Amino acid sequence: MQLLRAKFAASSTAVRAVPFLVFVGLTFFQGKVGPTSPYWVYLGKTLVGTWLIWLSRPWVPEMEWRFSGAAVLVGVGVFGLWVGLDGLYPSLSQLAHDWLGPPLRAAGLARWAPDPGTPPAPWNPLARFGPHSGLAWLCVVGRLGGSSLVVPPLEEVFYRSFLYRYLVKVDFLALPLARFRWRPFLAVSILFGVSHYEWLPGILCGFAYQGLVCWKGRLGDAMTAHALTNLLLGLWVVSRGAWQFW
Repeated sequence: MQLLRAKFAASSTAVRAVPFLVFVGLTFFQGKVGPTSPYWVYLGKTLVGTWLIWLSRPWVPEMEWRFSGAAVLVGVGVFGLWVGLDGLYPSLSQLAHDWLGPPLRAAGLARWAPDPGTPPAPWNPLARFGPHSGLAWLCVVGRLGGSSLVVPPLEEVFYRSFLYRYLVKVDFLALPLARFRWRPFLAVSILFGVSHYEWLPGILCGFAYQGLVCWKGRLGDAMTAHALTNLLLGLWVVSRGAWQFW
């Protein structure tokens, strides 16, 4: 831990990128190390993410929760987009199949044509462990807490504080959070969007959160908006049985 703390203290890049990358790296193991690993790995990476936030906090002053009317409106609005657009757009794998498949097959390269694939299996602990299982509800509460309190600071610090500014200037700390630039605005929002299965609302979500950071000149409002979106989405998932969002 002392080595990691020293690395964070010495590198403004590492302290903003490593916690997010570790969290994402642990995501790879969900479903890869046993049939119940989607659930216990999620709980485990949430604890690791919490620890990394605590460890990095002294060197990331912009990672400070801020509450505002704009943050609430953006958070609720993005939730509405996420739910409202469901089923109205194709998956990325389907797009690749439709766009790249025909020319590759016409060129005699059918074996390289993308497969349309199938949607990922829903993350549904009530179906896995039973609706009256304490373990199932521990997983649900853990997911709600993780997505609402751990994911927002990790992702906002990486995408909106570090990557957005780094694409403008290597010495990114010299660039104010309020500085708007079209290219990183588009690039980071698209990257953020395609990292989610729900890529279209993800891209729009990236626009909204980055716009909020540029408007307010601080990260905390975007963290709050992100947390509210994820909380509302989680409550929607559980109350409506819309497990495809998890």
